[in-house]
Order: sequence, then C-alpha cells, then structure tokens
Amino acid sequence: MKLKESVQKWITRALNDPIVKILAKNSHLTKTQLETLLIDIISENIAGKQLKYDEKAKFRLTKAKISRGAFNRTLKQAQENVTRSIYTILLLGYLGILETAQLDPYIEISNKLQKYIEAYQNMPETQEELEEHMKIMETIREELQTTLLQLSKGQV
Repeated sequence: MKLKESVQKWITRALNDPIVKILAKNSHLTKTQLETLLIDIISENIAGKQLKYDEKAKFRLTKAKISRGAFNRTLKQAQENVTRSIYTILLLGYLGILETAQLDPYIEISNKLQKYIEAYQNMPETQEELEEHMKIMETIREELQTTLLQLSKGQV
C-alpha cells in the first residue's frame, strides 16, 4: 500500500472513531486543523522519515489540491490552538478558578481513555481471548462515549 493511502486510511479511521468525534467536537480544533495535525505527525511515523510539507499537503482527505502554504497555515493554527488550550488551563488553575474538585470528572475520563488505549494496544492473539477482549473494549468505549457526552453538556 502506498504511503498516501496508508496515511489517509489511518486518518479516516481516527476521524471516524466515535470517541475522537466527541473530543474533537468539544475541542478548539476544526476538523481540518485536526486532520492536518494528525497528518503532520502520522505521515512521518508511517514513512519512517521526515517529509516535506508539500508532500504532507497531498495526504489531506479533500479531493481539492492543497498548497504547501495552506497546509502550513492550517498546521500553525492547530498548533496555536493546542498551546492556547493548555495555557488556558494553566491560567485558570493559577488564578484558583479551576480547582481539583472541578477537574475530577476530567481526570476520571482521562484515566478511562488511558485504559481504553492500553486495551486497544494489548490485543490477545487467540480467537477466544480476542472475543472476550473486544466485549470489554466495547463496554469501555460505551462508558467513554456516555461520560464524554455528559461532560460536553455540563452534566457531570
């Protein structure tokens, strides 16, 4: 499989993940910014080498041709949004507005997300174990989705 196809397949799968959809919808990143950020990181991991930005621009899922400059602008916007989000959390914590009790639901969901990632990475090899493992993962995914939706609506 070609590099472009591999990257696009990975990006499509990631963007269609129900948990990613909830997290992305409630983040400061547009879908295009998230896609561009993922391409910037994932393409080099899959390629096993550093790629030029004009090469990365070709990996976008859109049919329209994207210039290197447009790719770079979108990537810069995504990176700035990520940095600003982190600074916002730090600022609120420093000012005492964001206290530990308010963060507890987010810390809990973060721990659940970590368990889900670990379960996904540690797939068993036998069919019997795999079926049981998939049931457990589905339960964790459903819990994550429910909790994330509640958090996004301010219900937790």
